[in-house]
Amino acid sequence: MSLLLVTHRACLDHSNGPDHPECADRLRAVLTALEAEEFAGLIREEAPPATAAQLGLVHPQDYIRAILAIRPAGEEIVPLDGDTGMSAGSAEAALRAAGAGIAAVDAVCRGEVKRAFCAVRPPGHHAEPRRPMGFCLFANAAIAARHAQAAHGVERVAILDFDVHHGNGTQLAVAEDPSILFASSHQFPCYPGSGAEGERGVGNVFNAELAPGSDGAAFRAAWAERLLPAVDAFRPGLIVISAGFDAHARDPLAQLRVREADFAWLTGEICRLADRHAGGRVVSTLEGGYDLPALASCTAGHLRALMHD
Repeated sequence: MSLLLVTHRACLDHSNGPDHPECADRLRAVLTALEAEEFAGLIREEAPPATAAQLGLVHPQDYIRAILAIRPAGEEIVPLDGDTGMSAGSAEAALRAAGAGIAAVDAVCRGEVKRAFCAVRPPGHHAEPRRPMGFCLFANAAIAARHAQAAHGVERVAILDFDVHHGNGTQLAVAEDPSILFASSHQFPCYPGSGAEGERGVGNVFNAELAPGSDGAAFRAAWAERLLPAVDAFRPGLIVISAGFDAHARDPLAQLRVREADFAWLTGEICRLADRHAGGRVVSTLEGGYDLPALASCTAGHLRALMHD
């Protein structure tokens, strides 16, 4: 199956500061893995910058202006919180990261491809409508989902997040909207402290807590027994994936023990749901993952599953 890869070199120019785990080498590792011969058939596109109107589907315009006005000089890093900074290249990178999801949605909704993957940074799922946090500036997945509704008339969108950290920003952006389902598995307790199973939004939020040390069997059970049945019942017209690979056993920022095969299994299950309800339409965007070899191998496995017909 043809798969669209959307990325942009500007995403390499964002920096949170020296020795920060969310660094350009993450994206370099992913892109190097995707140069393998098995991925020669990928359709590759450069991510356009998101417009203020597109970002405004999730974020207030005063927030957007404030973030884009931060343009440090030289090697300066402007800290936004204890984890998140902006460098000279950050504003452009953030626009391209959000724009990648928009371009991917356009391609799948126009029928040009069934599935797309956005190899971008900064990630997005911690960015709240009015607050950057957790390495994130704009809510990439939520913006993509809203764009599918606004530009293509998709009635129901499911956002599925398997990053080890709860996507608090995505949840906050959609929790009052029954036309968007948010489902997340994540280590709990862990940063950012949200994601308890009792958080239900308006009946459209589904969280699965995984205790530190949980392995691939627990990860698969959370999705197979709780989250995927909720998605199946919702019958989405498009699935957006927040694809974080920091639940991997080697990742330094959390304590789950998920493996590459577990991520690939879940990707396949998601694609089967998309085939059943959404004409196969899946847009995936990169979130976390901080052990570089694990990130590269898990992303490659994720794309193999997305490419499988």
